[in-house]
Amino acid sequence: MVASRWGKHQSNYWGNQMSKTREILEARAAEDNIEFFMTMFVDMHGRQCAKLIPVSAMDVVCAGAGFAGFAVGPMGQSPAGPDMIADPDPNSYFKLPWREGVAVVMCDIKVEGKPWPYTPRIILGNALKRLAKERDMKLMVGVEAEYHLLRRDESGKLVVADSLDNLDVSCYDARGLTRMYDYLTTMSKYMNKLGYENYATDHEDSNGQFEQNFKYADAMTTADRLIFFRYMTNIVAHQFGMQATFMPKPFHELTGNGLHMNTSLWNTSGTKNLFERASNNKSTKDKYGLGLTQLGYHFCGGVLEHAQTMSAITNPIVNSYKRMGVSAPNSGATWAPAYVAYGGNNRTQMVRISEGNRLEVRSVDGAANPYLAFTAVLAAGLDGVDRKTDPGKPNIDNLYELHPDVVAAKGIKPMPPTLLHAAQNLLGNPLMQKALGHTGKEYYSDYMAKVKMEEFTRWHSKVGEVERDSYLSLF
Repeated sequence: MVASRWGKHQSNYWGNQMSKTREILEARAAEDNIEFFMTMFVDMHGRQCAKLIPVSAMDVVCAGAGFAGFAVGPMGQSPAGPDMIADPDPNSYFKLPWREGVAVVMCDIKVEGKPWPYTPRIILGNALKRLAKERDMKLMVGVEAEYHLLRRDESGKLVVADSLDNLDVSCYDARGLTRMYDYLTTMSKYMNKLGYENYATDHEDSNGQFEQNFKYADAMTTADRLIFFRYMTNIVAHQFGMQATFMPKPFHELTGNGLHMNTSLWNTSGTKNLFERASNNKSTKDKYGLGLTQLGYHFCGGVLEHAQTMSAITNPIVNSYKRMGVSAPNSGATWAPAYVAYGGNNRTQMVRISEGNRLEVRSVDGAANPYLAFTAVLAAGLDGVDRKTDPGKPNIDNLYELHPDVVAAKGIKPMPPTLLHAAQNLLGNPLMQKALGHTGKEYYSDYMAKVKMEEFTRWHSKVGEVERDSYLSLF
């Protein structure tokens, strides 16, 4: 039946792949005394979805556990759609660090034997394959995933987990870091068991906000790690009686959660960073003095040019647009970009180049699906490379202090003010249509734009306390 539906060649191919996957997973399971596999994937929103399968049902693990697609979220299915099958990537295998006998594998979704084009991980995978095949390059990414630790008080209200963490300026606070020592060091140990190489943990700008950095890697590895890092952070926080959130702006008076994306292109062998000028390179002039190669500057130009278009992907929820802006919280600065600009070691820019070996894209926030965000930034940057887009002179001003009219006079564009504006920018955009692919029914980027417009409408149609406080007795 399989051969008649998809052809003998394709049937043999998937049969060989399944056999190889089974061989790898059986060997790893035996070595690590695994009793259960957690087969994991994400939807458009980046929400972790999984099934727990006993190792005795290895046939199910390797053939792929079935999911009702419409029940998952925006995955391009209706209730009448066939099962989504979670096809495990054996190279993503790792042991759950806090529970013996459980292993996780990240999965790509197939429907009726074919890769399902609504799958975020497949979308990134396709982009990375094109990058390697057409340009002999690979994308390297390091992320700075900020999050808050919260709890509920006696009335059920969400508050900062550490009641003593109440300074107006709490960034790098040693006491706040120390009071969370047991939780933070547990997380660090788990990250290192997983091979993430946690190299720093700090108290961030907001009360209750932390960042735990891990080493950069190829884009797919970093995306997989971030998805699991978010999951692990929530689970471990719960074990310590807290709740973790990567929500971009959980409190209006506190700094929000970014996902700064440190980006560079390398050769496929991973031996050369193509953004970094060699110290003895005299053949070309460093036009703007930031240490980037021409390729790096062109990539930066593309990211800037398409920033407003890809914002619905890098900043994908209504709350994202409450993080961005120039209005300062209690600490005195938002640390989030309000404008499409770049510069050197200047944190008021959308793209910061502190060292001449990577771009730090600071607009991406904690709600971003990394598979989709990495794809969008890559596409924008490569378009800049192809068209040799000049990013212009680096901005040296503090953009939080300049009047909007002055910023506009400099030719610097603002970030979209709402998710609706961002989604309208994304809808019908040819570059993002090509980058995220066609599903056979529609362009994925258009599908996402429509989902986000509906999301905005649902939020905008609800009446909240702020409206009542403002308008109830005004007229």
